[in-house]
Amino acid sequence: MPHFAVTFPVPLSAAACFAWHTRTGSFARLMPPWVRVAVEERCGGLVDGGELHLRVDGWRWTARYRDVVAGQGFIDEQVAGPFRSWVHTHRMIDSDRPGACQLDETVDWEPPGGALGRVLAGGWIARQLDRFFAFRGRRLQEDLARHATAPRPLRVAISGAGGLVGGALADFLDSGGHQVLRLVRRGAEADASNLAWDPAGGLADPERLSGTDAVVHLAGRNLAHGRWTPAVRRELVASRVDATRRLCAQLAGLATPPRTLVVASAVGIYGERGDAVVDETATAGTGFLAELCQAWESACAPARAAGIRVVHARLGVVLAARSGALATMVSVVRCGLAGRLGHGRQGLGWIALDDAIYALHRMLWDDQLSGPINLVAPTPIDQRTFISTLAAVLRRPAVLPAPAWALRLAVGAMADEVLLSGARVLPARLLAAGFRFSLPDLDAALRWELGR
Repeated sequence: MPHFAVTFPVPLSAAACFAWHTRTGSFARLMPPWVRVAVEERCGGLVDGGELHLRVDGWRWTARYRDVVAGQGFIDEQVAGPFRSWVHTHRMIDSDRPGACQLDETVDWEPPGGALGRVLAGGWIARQLDRFFAFRGRRLQEDLARHATAPRPLRVAISGAGGLVGGALADFLDSGGHQVLRLVRRGAEADASNLAWDPAGGLADPERLSGTDAVVHLAGRNLAHGRWTPAVRRELVASRVDATRRLCAQLAGLATPPRTLVVASAVGIYGERGDAVVDETATAGTGFLAELCQAWESACAPARAAGIRVVHARLGVVLAARSGALATMVSVVRCGLAGRLGHGRQGLGWIALDDAIYALHRMLWDDQLSGPINLVAPTPIDQRTFISTLAAVLRRPAVLPAPAWALRLAVGAMADEVLLSGARVLPARLLAAGFRFSLPDLDAALRWELGR
């Protein structure tokens, strides 16, 4: 049976490393973004006989835990799935250095088809294991380093936890031992980890947020999805501005309001700036998107008046392989249909998903951060550079430009404000605070997300 082994130094004791693995979010954090994994059911937790039912790149996979020894290790074994056999052993061994351990992981596997399967697929599977565990090792080290900066476990509520950024943030916080309360739409199952919330009606039971350390408000209609018809513009205002104002009013009315409120905004607030480089000191631009962002941030006035520290997280394009703008662009580039949008010189603020999560985490506990904070990488680029870099990573051409008139014909005014304009945005306030970006280079960030 083929055997794979790897060892990671971990800045946690063996007991703490084992505890990290028991948390729900840790599994998601260890899954590479280029692998599509969905947890369908958890049965029993990390105990002997506990099971995890997954769908991995379309395959159903059931893993069962055995030989679980608290503080020392466990085995997860495939009992149903694509492999003939798969036994993954995790062992945590305290090192001589206090607060550190060695994590030994081995996989003994057998592909379907026995000897023939090893001949046909063994080399490919071995290479995928190398990629998979190299990712796990780096992600684990980086996550633990970020968690170590927080002064204590926090109680955090998140709206939009089912979305791209909110879901990743919830998993990261959970893996770090923070208590996460998800604000879910009315009609969804409410329990100890969920609180019913409706953008049009507010929180069902706002008192459950009394004394919360922080609220992260990320929910809202997609800004760049389709034409901005009058009806869509009204929906954008309702989901971004009105919903934020309503939530802030409820938080301000609590006997013990949250200490911190982080609200999503967008670098679209700067409007069209040509080749100019802007930071948080720049004035707002003009146009529907810039005005929407201004109103969105102003809607937080009730929270500020109540003494809540308010942070406006002005997000750029968040790079994530599984969804969002990058996933759409990857599909186009792989088909050989990509090229610059319009003249291609418009600035494009981007940020790796992990860096967005780490920056949001910093905002939760760093009292020095308030007001507008640009969530973009410290390397401003233009749209043409972004597409050419993505094409190079995917080894595809990018020679089919989309003329401005065609984009306007396809999506109307949204093209002018989202696709054909932009700004070279710097994260000046994060840099001044000493925030370290894990993926400041576009090529490296794309390769990390896409497994290249």
